[in-house]
Amino acid sequence: MNLVSMKRHQSILNKLEEQKYVEVAELCKELNVSAVTIRKDLKFLEEKGLLHRTHGGASFENPYINDRSVNEKEKIRVDEKSNIALEAASRITENDSILIASGTTVQALARAIDVTEKLTVITASLNVALELIRFKHVDVLQLCGYVRHSSSSVVGNQAASILENVSCSKLYLGVDGIDLEYGLSTTHLEEAQLNRKMIEAAERTIVLADSSKFGKKSFGRICSLDDIDEIITDSGINKALIPRLEERGVVVTIVAK
Repeated sequence: MNLVSMKRHQSILNKLEEQKYVEVAELCKELNVSAVTIRKDLKFLEEKGLLHRTHGGASFENPYINDRSVNEKEKIRVDEKSNIALEAASRITENDSILIASGTTVQALARAIDVTEKLTVITASLNVALELIRFKHVDVLQLCGYVRHSSSSVVGNQAASILENVSCSKLYLGVDGIDLEYGLSTTHLEEAQLNRKMIEAAERTIVLADSSKFGKKSFGRICSLDDIDEIITDSGINKALIPRLEERGVVVTIVAK
């Protein structure tokens, strides 16, 4: 390997250190080399265990997500999730009817809700329902179906059939991965299918995701970025992703740490 290649590899790693995720097209422009050269560089660095290649780019972290229990995930990035939840809760209005999916960030949303007027909530999450029963003026419709032990949420045709007969102003959606090409994803295929039904039943879809979810993908694809309206995230997001998301019509709201 020559000195030019070594310098290029170091430049790639430096950019990854700064942004956590890089794209092939961006590296081509910055380093003034072809896409073929960059892909060879990324393959070499991946073989050395220095990064993980993704579709169209690379990241330090493995982009493929395995299923973990909600009890484990709720202990991760607690402050970021709480701040995202507070911002999301500010969107809820009097006499609103909303959908809340599953996951630890939307569970934090349920804890952050503080309403004095009537609110109707439809949710797949048992934990969300338990958080909201403290309010006498909040009507909670718990979707029925098979309960996933890892997420404490329901999936299945029974839950999906209920959603065919409702319309809500907003869906608050938690995800396991956000990828510019692959879209939104979760670790469970049936959960992804139920989330798609929720999107169809909502006028507006708001994704609650901390910055670690970007550049990740999982087994169950929920939808493309074109199907959502807003992402609420924290300041750790790679700033280069923001204009790319906005080009797709997604409003990006960043909360302070």
